[in-house]
Amino acid sequence: MKNTFLTQMQTRGYLNQCTDLDKLDNICSKKSISAYIGFDCTASSLHVGSLLQIMVLKLLQKYGHRPIVLLGGGTTLIGDPSGKDSTRKILEKKDIQKNIKKIKSIFYKILDFKNIKTKPIFVDNSSWLSKLKYIDFLRNIGSHFTINKMLTFDSVKLRLEREQSLSYMEFNYMILQAYDFYQLFKNKKCILQIGGSDQWGNIVSGVDLIRRILKKESFGLTTPLITLASGSKMGKTEKGAIWLNEKLFSAYDYWQFWRNTDDRDVKKFLHYFTEINSDEINKLFENEKNINNLKILLANEATKILHGKIAAQKAEKTAKEIFEAGGIGKELPEILMKKEKLKKGLNILEILSTNNITSSKSEARRAIKGNAIKLDNEVLLDENKLIDLTDFKNENFLKISFGKKKHYLIKII
Repeated sequence: MKNTFLTQMQTRGYLNQCTDLDKLDNICSKKSISAYIGFDCTASSLHVGSLLQIMVLKLLQKYGHRPIVLLGGGTTLIGDPSGKDSTRKILEKKDIQKNIKKIKSIFYKILDFKNIKTKPIFVDNSSWLSKLKYIDFLRNIGSHFTINKMLTFDSVKLRLEREQSLSYMEFNYMILQAYDFYQLFKNKKCILQIGGSDQWGNIVSGVDLIRRILKKESFGLTTPLITLASGSKMGKTEKGAIWLNEKLFSAYDYWQFWRNTDDRDVKKFLHYFTEINSDEINKLFENEKNINNLKILLANEATKILHGKIAAQKAEKTAKEIFEAGGIGKELPEILMKKEKLKKGLNILEILSTNNITSSKSEARRAIKGNAIKLDNEVLLDENKLIDLTDFKNENFLKISFGKKKHYLIKII
C-alpha cells in the first residue's frame, strides 16, 4: 500500500476488512479524508472495549486525516443488536444527553484538538434522525433495503437462529446506521466509515445506500474482534467493566488492568493500545527476556494515553510500594467513610461487600477463611471484626487487600 495511514493500520493489526482497499489507498495517498466511527451512549462512559476504535481515530489524525466522532443520541434510543443476545434497556432522551456530555470528555483526553486541519468533529445523530418523517423515510430510504438481505446480517441472523427475540425497533437499527453514513457523506464530505467487525453488515449497507441515492463511492473498514488468549471477553474482570472515565475506574486500577495482561497477549496489546513503533515492539520482544518488564511498559504507555504521564508514573510507584516494599500506596482507589459511622464500628463483611471489594458477604466470609483479606498488610482472621477509629494508624488511612492484586484505602472524611 502507498498510504502511510492504511499501512500502519495493517502493521499494527487494526485492519480486518475493507470494501475496496486499493481504491481507498489511492485516494488517501492523494488527499486528506474525513472518516467516522459511531459510539453508543448507553452508559456515562465508554469502556476499554471501545479503546481500539479510539486508537484508530488517533492514528487517523497522526497521518493528516480528520476524525468524526458520531455519538448516537438517536440510535441509542433504539439499541444496536450487533453482538447482543437480548434487547437493551431503553434509555430516556435526557439520560442519553447526559451520557454524551460525559463521553465527550474521554475523547478530549486522547485525541488532538490543537491541529485545525485534523481537529475532531463531534456529531449527534439525533440532530437528523429526530427530524425524520416515518412515511417519507420508508419511501425514500427504506425502499433501498430488502428483508432478504437484512436477514443475512449476523446481528439479525444469530439472534433468530438462537430463537432470541429481536424487536422491530432493533431490526431497523441497520437502516438508521446506513442513513447516518449517508448524512455524513452528504454534509461533512465523510467518505469512510470505520467500525468493529460485528458492524460489517451495517457499514456495507451505508456504502450501498450512498451509491444508490447519490451515485457516489464511499468506503467501509472494520477492525478485528479482540480475542484474549484466555478465551475471556476483552475488558471484563471480576470487578466489572474497565471504564475509561476515571471516576468509575481509577488510574491505578487501569494501570493494574494492563499490568495483569496474559503473557500471550502482551505483544498484541502493545501494538493495539500504545503508540510505540511496531518495529521497536518487535525488537523489544527479541531482546527483553522478562515478560513482566514488557507488561509494565504496556501499563505505563496505555495509562499515559488516557490519564497522562504523571498518572502512569504514580500508578507504577504505588504498585512498587505495595508489592515490593509492602507499603500503603497513597494512589490506591479510595473508599470514603464518615467519621461518625466509624466511631460506632462497621462490620468487615459489610465493608467488603458494599464497596465491591467482594461480590457478596458470602464471598467475603470465604476470603477471610482463606486468609485472603489483609488490613494494613496483616491477615484478618475474624469475620466479626468491627472496623473503628482505632484501626486507622496511618494518617487516617486503612489499607484493605483482597488477595495479591486488589488493594484499597479506606479514608476518614
